[in-house]
Amino acid sequence: MSFDGADFRRVLGHFPTGVTVVTAMDDEGPAGMAIGSFASVSLDPPLVMFCPAKDSGSWLRMKDAGSFCVNVLGADQAATCGLFAGRAEDKFEDISWTTDATGAPVIPGSIAVMDCELHAIHDGGDHDIVVGLVKSLWTDPGLEEDPRGPLLFFQGRLGQFQDF
Repeated sequence: MSFDGADFRRVLGHFPTGVTVVTAMDDEGPAGMAIGSFASVSLDPPLVMFCPAKDSGSWLRMKDAGSFCVNVLGADQAATCGLFAGRAEDKFEDISWTTDATGAPVIPGSIAVMDCELHAIHDGGDHDIVVGLVKSLWTDPGLEEDPRGPLLFFQGRLGQFQDF
């Protein structure tokens, strides 16, 4: 290869991604992490995927839970992103949350939610490729009256979508 990991990260930083918080419930309680590597996989069956670092402490807690919830953050949730991107011991200490079909935490204010059963975990180098079967999904009903855009990550910074 004629490039290193820093070059790889820098170039891929030119691809904007949405920001999600993926959550799960383990024996210690709720766990979660900010994830930008999220995508749909299949309509039939309804599958989604995300890619956590294999050595992530949050992922190590969540890996055996059997289910997870993808919370798509809105442009006004940068502080929530920061909290879940950090290494705080209890990321849910000041966050109210509910649950849905799988029992994984749902973060209020998320613009979209997909509650998933674990379908498969594949090797992806230093990351896992986690595939979930969607059991329940919805968007924030308030978006009909007061639309807000997604929180985006681009070149190491958080931002928001702008219509033109």
